[in-house]
Amino acid sequence: MSATGSSTIHTAACLIIGDEVLGGKTVDTNSAYMAKWCFSLGINLKRVEVIEDDESDIMEAVRRMSNRYDFIITSGGIGPTHDDITYPSIAKAFNLPLKLHQEAYEKMKKLSKPHPKQPNFDWNVDSPALKARLRMVELPTDESRDLSEQFIFPKEDLWVPVAVVNRNVHILPGVPLLFQKLLDGLKPHVIPRLEGKETHRILISTPLPESEIAEYLTQLEAKAKPHGVKVGSYPRWGLKRNTVTLVGKDKDYLESLVAEAEEAVQGKRVSKEDELDEAEKKL
Repeated sequence: MSATGSSTIHTAACLIIGDEVLGGKTVDTNSAYMAKWCFSLGINLKRVEVIEDDESDIMEAVRRMSNRYDFIITSGGIGPTHDDITYPSIAKAFNLPLKLHQEAYEKMKKLSKPHPKQPNFDWNVDSPALKARLRMVELPTDESRDLSEQFIFPKEDLWVPVAVVNRNVHILPGVPLLFQKLLDGLKPHVIPRLEGKETHRILISTPLPESEIAEYLTQLEAKAKPHGVKVGSYPRWGLKRNTVTLVGKDKDYLESLVAEAEEAVQGKRVSKEDELDEAEKKL
């Protein structure tokens, strides 16, 4: 199921790869961006994992996710250094060779800016620097399949391709700016494969503590779940109001629950969580 495939996308998973995230050196913002991206498209993001730059961990995770979910994004580990092992690890997971992708290589040469610390770099001369760059365009390749389904260039101004392995594993860089651009660029490929039903979220701000509304929300969840509605409760520590959420794809049914929920939790529908904070501060 590649991004250019025909299978419907219902579920998604995100795999963040990098020692720097687990070691606290870098904060993961990519999974949060993907969560919002999936929600906006009505895709059910079922799982987010963070793992280290370890071949066996990467292999196990991508195989498992590929078997369970329709659309998988990996983030990180596709740079030029020795610890960037995502491409070779995923290739090994699916018994694929790494092949130089000529189009990506030509785009890299055309769009890459000279590095000030490498003034004498020459694309035509074999060197450690060239070999390091080639690591970023030696991609897992299934020679039995159409290459256009395996490598997508979502942005004309970026040489970085999205490699699609086993039809549903999409490999993206970890740099947040690049990750966001490429993920957004996949929308035209993904949208034709969606159910066409948008996901809606209703926020209700309540002054009551969670313990006070827990019983009602349990009853509401039981009633609304058969209609595909998820009921959530989110405490806002240090503030006077908490938030109840109603999430689902049947907008009319969601709207039918609002008045009842507002009354039960002594709350008010809001467009954003902090909408009533200023008014509370003045009381």
